[in-house]
Amino acid sequence: MEKGAEKGENYKEENGMKMPHERYRCSKGNLVTADSDDNLQEIFRQIKTSKNPAVINYGASWCRVCGQILPVFCQLSSKFPKLSFVYADIDECPETTQHIRYTPTFHFYRDGERVDEMFGAGENRLHDRLWLHS
Repeated sequence: MEKGAEKGENYKEENGMKMPHERYRCSKGNLVTADSDDNLQEIFRQIKTSKNPAVINYGASWCRVCGQILPVFCQLSSKFPKLSFVYADIDECPETTQHIRYTPTFHFYRDGERVDEMFGAGENRLHDRLWLHS
């Protein structure tokens, strides 16, 4: 049984990534999903030590807007290969994401430091922000 299945959630391992729910499938691109506080903390450590630009999408499975932008976020991950893309569900990572007050929220990192954030969705806004940080 895969992690999360005991809670009745539909997790799939795909290309080495944990993807929640069937509608969040990301068959192409470089999107990684944080499935626990420990996992998200490890991702933060990797962002700080790798110095590669990264973007984290904080969302929630119950958020309609998050569900609409996540497939777009996934598609954009293949368009911007120099950026690391991370999805973190605030309900799966409650301790690490307690500072998130609005979903979706996007945090952008460069040289291991957060340099920008974007609240809400919007395919064009997101594309432009990713272009700016890639």
